[in-house]
Amino acid sequence: MENLCPRFENAMEIISKRWVGLILFELLGGTKRFSEMEADLPISGRLLSERLKMLEKENIVERNIYSEFPVRIEYSLSEKGKALKPVIEDIQNWANDWIQIEDRKESNA
Repeated sequence: MENLCPRFENAMEIISKRWVGLILFELLGGTKRFSEMEADLPISGRLLSERLKMLEKENIVERNIYSEFPVRIEYSLSEKGKALKPVIEDIQNWANDWIQIEDRKESNA
């Protein structure tokens, strides 16, 4: 068997981490504050923070700090992150066509 392309392997490692897909999907809608994402996603604040830091380190997410009182921090997709839009949309289309919610719940039981 041929070895996987290291770039493909690294890309899959990044986007397949738990919750990363949902975070990216959330940010495709535009800039968000941490509290907005925490309210919208079924994820703990600690894990959300961890994933955002990882995505920022990978230059997929940008963090903007505004020196207001209280300090405002917003997250958005970088150009590298925005380039994932067709990938996320294709996964969403595939899921709509092929994934049944009922089947998924039963297989996890």
